[in-house]
Amino acid sequence: MTTTIAAFDRIGEENAFAVLARATALANEGRNIINLGIGQPDFQTPPHIVEAAIKALRDGHHGYTPATGILPLREAVAVDLHRRLNVEVSPDDVLIVPGGKVTMFMAILMFGEPGMEIMYPDPGFPIYRSMIEFTGATPVPIPIREENGFAFSAAETLSLIAPKTRLIIINSPANPTGGVTPASEIDALVDGLAAHPDVAIMSDEIYGQMTFDGLEHRSLLTYPSIRDRLILLDGWSKTYAMTGWRMGYSVWPADLYDKARKLAVNSYSCVNAAAQFAGLAALTGPQECIDEMMQAFAARRTIVVDGLNALPGMSCVNPEGAFYAFPNIKATGWQAKPLASALLEEAGVAVIGGPDFGILGEGYLRLSYANSAENIERALERMADFLTAHPEVAAGD
Repeated sequence: MTTTIAAFDRIGEENAFAVLARATALANEGRNIINLGIGQPDFQTPPHIVEAAIKALRDGHHGYTPATGILPLREAVAVDLHRRLNVEVSPDDVLIVPGGKVTMFMAILMFGEPGMEIMYPDPGFPIYRSMIEFTGATPVPIPIREENGFAFSAAETLSLIAPKTRLIIINSPANPTGGVTPASEIDALVDGLAAHPDVAIMSDEIYGQMTFDGLEHRSLLTYPSIRDRLILLDGWSKTYAMTGWRMGYSVWPADLYDKARKLAVNSYSCVNAAAQFAGLAALTGPQECIDEMMQAFAARRTIVVDGLNALPGMSCVNPEGAFYAFPNIKATGWQAKPLASALLEEAGVAVIGGPDFGILGEGYLRLSYANSAENIERALERMADFLTAHPEVAAGD
């Protein structure tokens, strides 16, 4: 009992949902709140995807499905990966899961135990570290630095591998920074991993189709040398504006797949049947919805970056993927979390403090530009007014 309690004392959470709850509470009190905190597209799920789920319900798909997901959907994932990445994936290696976090949960549970180490990006998605600590393993941060365009360094990452390293977590395009690691760094990482054949890799590519300016996303799935120890995390939430559908998938090495299937059976049994038919329609139907959404995000990115760079004490590199900006606020004199709190409570703008994404997040905020251009412009005006009205803090007093 004591061990169980201690394990749950170690588990963290995702503060974006706490900020969302506070922003919602303020809005319910009559405050006008602009939410740039939560990381979900503000677009509706495309109609043909919604209709596919409705049809599935009307057709009587109300029961359990295989724990691994319906075969047509797993086949569609394999076809889509071949179309996008030119890789061969067997449907028998694809696991349909209720959202991307489940793949993290499974992979970290498999490799995490006291005495072992798991490497993860910092700043990075907070559930990585939370789950590592829950298992009793030692979390080892991979520094994600602004001077590298918020891409990881292959040389630095490889230098952190130790005899107790069991798993390396990679995320590109990245949350919270919007950074995209260049293909050359991915190449160098994979080449270096040849010297560490017992280290597994989980590649979080949930934003893989969300890059800008023609930039290539280099998937780790395209490297045959690591396929036997690579776990790919992907899904529908971001690409098809389906966050609430809880639809994700993972690709597993053959010797780990059945372990993941057993975890599915022991936890959630299977993914919602109708949602799986929605996911099938997303992959097999028209893809223009992705391009339309990315065009809107690209326009908003320009507004966000230009606006942040015009604010007193702030600077922001141009994010190359996802829909996040990660401005540097060090010259304002504020620490990140107090500034995020003040912006919400006093200016009505919800953002996330960088330390919620790791130790190296101090000095930064995360803004999601998954909101309308009009709201983003209003939020930037409010931030400018707030910083101007607090010169004594901005000066470091």
